Amino acid sequence: LEEITDSLKENFTLVQPFVFPAGEEQKQLSTIACLYQHLLRQKVERNDLLLALGGGVTGDMTGFAAATYRRGIRFVQVPTTLLAQVDSSVGGKTGVDLDQYKNMIGSFHQPLLVFMNLWTLRTLPDIQFTAGMGEVIKTALIRDAALFDFLESGSKAVMEKDSEAMRQVIRACCEVKAAVVREDPLDTGVRAVLNFGHTIGHGIESVTGLYHGECVA
Repeated sequence: LEEITDSLKENFTLVQPFVFPAGEEQKQLSTIACLYQHLLRQKVERNDLLLALGGGVTGDMTGFAAATYRRGIRFVQVPTTLLAQVDSSVGGKTGVDLDQYKNMIGSFHQPLLVFMNLWTLRTLPDIQFTAGMGEVIKTALIRDAALFDFLESGSKAVMEKDSEAMRQVIRACCEVKAAVVREDPLDTGVRAVLNFGHTIGHGIESVTGLYHGECVA
């Protein structure tokens, strides 16, 4: 956060962080209301910009706030977890949960840019990295046999977070996700294939509180 804030100050007159506690339980309208109040206090206008620095929860919520604050402002995704880099930051789906119901409130709002620094993967707890791999394997199973073969043959390099191996994996996942989204941007047909493992997975996630990618796996 400090590094990005300092770099942005070279080109923006005001850079103001909004930080909230981690966890899926924060992905509620009450947190969005706090963010709206923060944006109002900072006099954020329609030509300003939101930047989502964090995992999937941060990206979904920032995108939803950007889609709805003043009827829509621009935003940028800077995903720092494997799950967010391979899945949730790409495609323009935004939203929050409604009580125990996942992603019931949301909209489609594409980011200006998705920027990934793969070195953030080295800062993740093992369980977060493993959870992200749940979405990676899902992506390979639905539409990329070559990626699945690479995950089998190169599993050691992947689990050691080798930079070149992870670049290949993340790029392949983003290309699959982007291709499906181009076919069905508003999720009325073929985009449902991206939900492989999610119907039961979301139920497990709601009951157990485990990470999303664990439950999909």
